[in-house]
Amino acid sequence: MGGEPVSEIFETPLYPYVRSPDQDAATPVNHPVVVIGAGPVGLATAIDLALSDVPVVVLDENDKVSFGSRAICFSKRSLEIMDRLGCGDAFVDKGILWNVGKVFFGDRKVYDFNLLPEDSHKRPAFINLQQYYAEIFLVERLRELQAEGKPIEIRGNSKVVALETSDAENRLSVETPDGPYDLTCDWLVACDGAGSPTRSMMGLDFVGRVFEDNFLIADVTMKADFPTERWFWFDPPFNKGQSALLHKQPEGVWRIDLQLGWDIDKDEEKKPENVIPRLKQMLGKEVEFNLEWVSIYTFQCRRMEKFRHGRVLFAGDSAHQVSPFGARGANSGFQDAENLAWKLKLVIEGLAPDSLLDSYNEERVFAADENILNSSRSTDFITPKSDISRIFRDAVLDLAEHQPFARPLVNSGRLSLPSTYDGSTLVGKDAADLPVRTRPGAPACDASLASGWLLDQLKNSFVLLGLNCEIPGSFQHQGIQVDGISLASSDISADLQERYLGEAASAVYLLRPDQHVAARWTGFDRNAVEAALDHVTGRTGAQ
Repeated sequence: MGGEPVSEIFETPLYPYVRSPDQDAATPVNHPVVVIGAGPVGLATAIDLALSDVPVVVLDENDKVSFGSRAICFSKRSLEIMDRLGCGDAFVDKGILWNVGKVFFGDRKVYDFNLLPEDSHKRPAFINLQQYYAEIFLVERLRELQAEGKPIEIRGNSKVVALETSDAENRLSVETPDGPYDLTCDWLVACDGAGSPTRSMMGLDFVGRVFEDNFLIADVTMKADFPTERWFWFDPPFNKGQSALLHKQPEGVWRIDLQLGWDIDKDEEKKPENVIPRLKQMLGKEVEFNLEWVSIYTFQCRRMEKFRHGRVLFAGDSAHQVSPFGARGANSGFQDAENLAWKLKLVIEGLAPDSLLDSYNEERVFAADENILNSSRSTDFITPKSDISRIFRDAVLDLAEHQPFARPLVNSGRLSLPSTYDGSTLVGKDAADLPVRTRPGAPACDASLASGWLLDQLKNSFVLLGLNCEIPGSFQHQGIQVDGISLASSDISADLQERYLGEAASAVYLLRPDQHVAARWTGFDRNAVEAALDHVTGRTGAQ
């Protein structure tokens, strides 16, 4: 994708309506999994399932990409997930790579930071990429899987208007240009956004905080010589008493966020005659730009009490919302998808009990709370609600310009990191003296190999990784496939040694299909590995 006018991207159907055989069936057709919502999280969930040969249907009331840039910051972990799904290169090739951020107070720079200070990672800390490109690349990947014969389908202009749930199945009524029809599914995954109609139809709601502040988002096209960095201003001269954010995106599009305050007329503030003067104040009257998209959002840090309700599972913004500073929305949604897909596969295939899906709720609620905590702290720092809070914040910013100890206290949006599931019921045995960063529950950390990268070797199965330790090749345990990777000392780079071995002479890691560490040992014991597999799949409490 390159060089298309943005207007054409929004106008062109990406998954146009096609009449389905389901609509002509005498009785409702049943599907193993239906995903509601063809945004990034819904598409990622469906692709992950299809890669494991789980039949899945995606329903969406639209047939085009989302209007406006929306989510733009995709983290290193999200890019690693996209690599596993088969479209990481498309994201990175199109995206704007960045590792550096700068913080300003008034008209002066306070300090800058590097989000990826160490080498030997395949992917950068972040890329900036408009959400509509992410959706395009994911749909293109879906089409590739269809061409390969994978069991995945997407239906545009198909709006779910009614839902009945039971212990046995879900029944959906779908509205289309040809009229309504019903279908059933064993499992329903709701990825239908912050306003989730699925959530409303089930009488469910969010709990949490709504912050009394509003931000203007503007996408503008312009030719500017700003560097490829994240710039954040506290109390800038062009938006006194408020804050601002600037990001570069592909195709000459720049994302600008301007704090407006609480008591505003949103409709008035979105009018071009009011937006353009604000942008000229920020960019300078001599800079020529075109306004592409405008929106206003309110900070919200909320979630559903539970992400699983029987045979209905919620993921992404339908399950949780955070303020956009910190890039935790789409990135945490992708982590929901990867956590859910492998568990749902095992349950559907009868290789794990239904209760394994409770661990999806457990682990992703834990992650949501972690994200909400960080987002709430960012919001409180960016938008102080009392005089004493503002005095403290401004003093921290003044100190940070010259005193390094104050810089960690500056919070312009703690940027997204994947959760480590410490305390999860699925966490298995841990060996002493191995590095903390790759402990059970943690996402596997990338490292260079003699040829290529470690995470590229981890696909969609359980993996047993042996470092200076002889392990079996691929094997099965009670129907579950385990792929073995053995690396001798000649294959182990210095960064892999540091991240996975530390001072230990050898190690064995059991990795989940979502690339999180399940258990680890300093030597191979077949019985211990099989016990850990039983534990992480919910088939026994023993480790």
